[in-house]
Amino acid sequence: MEEESAEEIVEEVREEEGEERKEAEHSAPVITGSTAKEIENEFEMNEAEAEGRVEAALFIAGRFLNVKQLMMLTEVNPVMIRGILGKLKRKYSPGFGVIRLINRNESWKMDVEEKYHYLINKLATGNVEFTKAEQETLAVIAYKQPIKQSVVIKIRGNKSYDHIRKFRELGLVNAKKMGHTNELTLSEEFYEYFNVHKKE
Repeated sequence: MEEESAEEIVEEVREEEGEERKEAEHSAPVITGSTAKEIENEFEMNEAEAEGRVEAALFIAGRFLNVKQLMMLTEVNPVMIRGILGKLKRKYSPGFGVIRLINRNESWKMDVEEKYHYLINKLATGNVEFTKAEQETLAVIAYKQPIKQSVVIKIRGNKSYDHIRKFRELGLVNAKKMGHTNELTLSEEFYEYFNVHKKE
């Protein structure tokens, strides 16, 4: 058996490499016009789905949400959320229905035009979101603010700890540390939530 020369070995390696390259070219996916259209359609579908999620979150929340909160609720990336908020702002601009998208301090909320707030106030009478006891605790804070939490507890009893926690979680009440207790005041969110004007 004759030994192969160096030149022959090199030539064989080149031939093998050429065959491997051809196989790789055949197995690589080819993006045709129809494939590109499918990718584009899928992207548009994902974009529409993302817009739907953000719009639904704002509609259901009924309160101000920032980009981080929207991202956690919808699992949509923040860059896309900002773009969607711009589109929704145009969609709900004056002259296009009575719903508005309000922006305050980089937070967003869906609301109706101010002239229809009286309807909301009518519907909110006896709001089932708050029990009668919670409503009474909130009324004490609203009437007496700024008021120490310890004073509210004395007036309303220990159950009001849970009420105050709920109000704070909803962003309706601000709490500032004052000694061993907190000083409670109504937040801007309270006035927005109940559609009432803040006393100067």
